[in-house]
Amino acid sequence: MTKNIFTLAFLFLSVLGNAQELKLEEIMKGESFIGNQPTNGRWSLDGKKVYFEWNPKDELGPSTFFWQKGMSKPEIVAPKEAAFSKFDFKTKPGSDVVYYLDNGSLYSYSIPSKTTKKLIQQSSRLSNLQLGAQDGVLFYEQNDNIFKYDTKAGTILQITNFNKGTKKDIKADTESFLAVQQKELFQFIRDKEAKKQWNLDKSKAVKSDFAKQYFYGNDQFAGLQVNPNGNFATFILVEEPEVKKEKMEVFITADGYNQSPETKEKVSTKNFVKTKFGIYSVAKDSVYYVNFSTLSHIQDAPKYFELYDNLKNKAKEDKLIVSKAPIYNESGSLAIVDIRSQDNKDRWLVSLNLEKGTFEEIEHQHDDAWIAGPGIPSYSFSSGNLGFLADNETIYFQSEATGYSHLYTFNLKTKKKTQLTKGNWEVRDLTLSKDKKTFYLTTNTTHPGNREFYKIAVADGTLQPILTKNGAHEVVLSPDEKTLLVRYSYKNIPWDFYVAENKKNAVLQQISSSVSEDFKKYKWREPEVITFKAQDGTPVNARLYTSKTENTNKAAIIFVHGAGYLQNAHNFWSNYYREYMFHNLLTDLGYTVLDIDYRGSDGYGRDFRTGIYRFMGGKDLSDHLDGKKYLVEKYGIDANRVGIYGGSYGGFITLMGMLTAPGEFKSGAALRSVTDWAHYNHGYTGNILNFPETDPEAYKKSSPIYFADNLKGNLVMLHGMVDDNVEYKDIVRLSQRFIELQKKNWSLASFPVEAHGFKETYSWIDEYSRILNLFNETLLK
Repeated sequence: MTKNIFTLAFLFLSVLGNAQELKLEEIMKGESFIGNQPTNGRWSLDGKKVYFEWNPKDELGPSTFFWQKGMSKPEIVAPKEAAFSKFDFKTKPGSDVVYYLDNGSLYSYSIPSKTTKKLIQQSSRLSNLQLGAQDGVLFYEQNDNIFKYDTKAGTILQITNFNKGTKKDIKADTESFLAVQQKELFQFIRDKEAKKQWNLDKSKAVKSDFAKQYFYGNDQFAGLQVNPNGNFATFILVEEPEVKKEKMEVFITADGYNQSPETKEKVSTKNFVKTKFGIYSVAKDSVYYVNFSTLSHIQDAPKYFELYDNLKNKAKEDKLIVSKAPIYNESGSLAIVDIRSQDNKDRWLVSLNLEKGTFEEIEHQHDDAWIAGPGIPSYSFSSGNLGFLADNETIYFQSEATGYSHLYTFNLKTKKKTQLTKGNWEVRDLTLSKDKKTFYLTTNTTHPGNREFYKIAVADGTLQPILTKNGAHEVVLSPDEKTLLVRYSYKNIPWDFYVAENKKNAVLQQISSSVSEDFKKYKWREPEVITFKAQDGTPVNARLYTSKTENTNKAAIIFVHGAGYLQNAHNFWSNYYREYMFHNLLTDLGYTVLDIDYRGSDGYGRDFRTGIYRFMGGKDLSDHLDGKKYLVEKYGIDANRVGIYGGSYGGFITLMGMLTAPGEFKSGAALRSVTDWAHYNHGYTGNILNFPETDPEAYKKSSPIYFADNLKGNLVMLHGMVDDNVEYKDIVRLSQRFIELQKKNWSLASFPVEAHGFKETYSWIDEYSRILNLFNETLLK
């Protein structure tokens, strides 16, 4: 391969002259070229202003801007107002006073008078602010304990008294000879000791109303929460795992000395931990624990155990679980707990009796692969959509029971379960109205690649369209729920903010304009979202970029998006915006580009999501081979002139394509690639491949490093050396395999200051120059 990569790439582009307008060194600037898009939209407390972060002048960082009715364009906000707009305000419906924490201190703010009042400031920070059921009562956490603040009485009471470690009993010193002698000889000494003991017994007879100390040992203390009435507090104890963490070497440092920070733990059953769900009763001044051993299916062995002789007859035992902090109704009379098995194959919703420390099971969800989906927690320690409706006895949650994530309700008194939404689409996100009688839903009802906005009344369950045009809508309701702040984008239109009335088929009014003049000069393509059939009959969506007939070179490049569970063949602006622009550049050069939502991608329901279970590099790779076949048969692409590239999971698939389907791809560029899943993190990998100790075959067939001897074609690998997600070590280990196997048609480009997501423009330019050169040199001959 040519040594002077930059010279070749830019010479090639300059020769084309006016045949195409895009320059690699410009598009690799990313948002500095496109225009920085605004983020984090929100309303002022009175609903008269909207705020968002924006960097229209491409400065070192964004500033806070505001817009209100009557303004022609947004204006920058003063620093104090900007900071205030970002606080997490707590208030009750209809109240004119809100409460918030700032730098660990408690404040109130009156909306009508616009006045702020500092209520509590102490050296120890306050956190976890909660509203009590009683008007004017607040709860907060400080030093791992709950405090009750009555705003009307101005009183602060400490409710709990938790302490790390173990109680140290004061042992009486062994009395010396002289002390014993003194007692024996003098009545005065004996009388003094008797009085001291009498006073001690008296003090013990009077019970203190201050919570007694509870020592929880050396476990992690988490999830502390009080119920709205303030008469119970719950917490979770998690044993400290003894897990060795990976270390990363950092070479480019300010002081010139290498650094070796820890990054993450590797996937392993050693990461499983014992947990306990505790309840503190204020009235009883005591702590007790909930025994969840009677949960249904808690002893069910995973189905894949049947594949291993050492596991299929394994003795039954309770699965290790994780319980989340309770969700309460407004009065605090009912509490719901979301529980997950640590292998993430089971989820339970239970109604908790705080007084008795018992529970009643409401819902059990199971997946032979792993529990996930929109609105459903993807990892055992995370939470999904769960809450109470207006009647204070009906809960809502999401489930993939039908194969798609939909919204359900369950009445705790009547035991009636109702499915509110249905169809071959997903509820992507939801917001409950202030009166808790209406849901506002983000869905992909009309197309998997859209994000529409609907409302649905709990009473009748009818979907009412509000924003349904192609693209994506990220919506924030105004405080009075009459107006919508919308962040919208389309395939070739980057994100900007709009406002609209909260009504059927609302019309968007644009309030920010982020796109640069340089970006506007080029006619950006609207890639067609096509569907082809995979070899097992599954429809697979992809973005297709085609060149003009007279310009086509009969070569194709397949792009593989990262993250695994992510969607890129959609109708809105891609997070892969540099790649989107690069694909426009490639198409100008005559290439055909296919960007596939392969098996495991987001947006297509449970079966598509779990299509990679126990075999990464299986159906996800065959989808790319089927995509190649589609290009050859329908677009006349030369089967011997197809390249593949991608980053992270995309880099992994590139490696699997080059190593397990040798000859299918003429060349490949693998960026920040996983090469051995046993070296990746616990949460993500354990969901899909189970664990190396229990399912080693899944890891062996899914890891490129085991197939290094099959390399055929031209491979370029590119990796940041301070990648704390997929460590640089991953690519070093594969490189050593290639060296030992005497493979010659590969190269490795290392980037000393880059992590998993590249930051520096010069790194992007270097990286994509190498990718472009690879394809030009191997696919155009």
